[in-house]
Amino acid sequence: MDKRIGILLWIGVIFLHINTLFAQENMLSQGAYWTEDEANIQMKKWASEWTTRQDWENRSEVIRQGIISGMKLDQMPKRDTPFNTIIHSTREMDGYIVENIAIESFPGFFITGNLYRPSSEAPFQKSPGILSVHGHGTDLRFGESVQKRSAAFARMGAVVFAYDMIGYGDSKQVDHKIPIALTIQTYNSQRVIDYLISRPDVDPDRIGVTGESGGGTQTILITALDPRIKVSAPVVMVSAYFFGGCECESGMPIHKSPNHQTNNVEIAALAAPRPLLLVSDGGDWTKNTPRIEFPYVQKVYATYGAESRTDNVHLPGERHDYGKNKRAAVYNFFGHYLGLNAGRLPYQDGFDESFVTLLSADELRVFNEKNPVPSYAMKGAESVMKYLDLK
Repeated sequence: MDKRIGILLWIGVIFLHINTLFAQENMLSQGAYWTEDEANIQMKKWASEWTTRQDWENRSEVIRQGIISGMKLDQMPKRDTPFNTIIHSTREMDGYIVENIAIESFPGFFITGNLYRPSSEAPFQKSPGILSVHGHGTDLRFGESVQKRSAAFARMGAVVFAYDMIGYGDSKQVDHKIPIALTIQTYNSQRVIDYLISRPDVDPDRIGVTGESGGGTQTILITALDPRIKVSAPVVMVSAYFFGGCECESGMPIHKSPNHQTNNVEIAALAAPRPLLLVSDGGDWTKNTPRIEFPYVQKVYATYGAESRTDNVHLPGERHDYGKNKRAAVYNFFGHYLGLNAGRLPYQDGFDESFVTLLSADELRVFNEKNPVPSYAMKGAESVMKYLDLK
């Protein structure tokens, strides 16, 4: 009899687990969750439901808490462990320095990337810090776009941390498709901020973030959740109808709960009243930004009397990338709001980025034969998920 009861209890636990998974699955908003017309109607409906700043802040708190609980960020470890920083391969370039860097996110798990900083610092003056987040693609942190914008920001006077998505570049302790990719990457971004503001050469009151595509998703999320971000520039991502198609963007229920529904436009608007630049184009899901997404963001900023702090640069003849014209828009925006000197960049009929030395992936790697992954590093999704033990 006891054995039968035990079996029934075990079956009950299994069914409860299955039901929990199905419930979470039903709360996911992924990919092109709505049609463009459905999203337009939804944005108008939301806009009609609130008027004042207090109305918006009441709604914004529901959205913010939905993100935190949906990705279980509140269950992650306290961010008080040592960084155990690894820095090597310091190279002085034309107006900037680039180094290979890794810091510990939580014990045994590393954030890997490159640190770009000015080659000549103003005496007694701290630099702004910038998180440079890459999207899904082929070249990622090692690619031309990340290298050029990170080097340009550094030459303008910023300390820039360009870091890997998990599963890419040097970050191979877990696969990118781990179910909690969204949680780990957002936590990693918080740890990058922790690291930057711990540096004696960084001004903690001037921290910015920018990234494209999936990096744009991470840009709006970390801005929404962390008030230490003062300026934000998500590129080719913020859409009313498209929610991101990867586990690291929409693989956990951050947009929907039994009590609310939101989208990436409202998440981006959680930046208010901090400066926010939306960069969009005509060749992807941001093609409607001037007509649908940006007016809603402006309505939010208007409640703070801060319409001048948000802008949209729309490039209808361009497609899904972080190309030269998109970078130029962010150079000017960050220059203005982070106190960077865009005059340090060569300029003639546009910004000239030819001063940037493009390095190979091997030159930019943190871990190699000479600098191996620490022996105590966790290996595989199972060990990481067991350590984090997110319920």
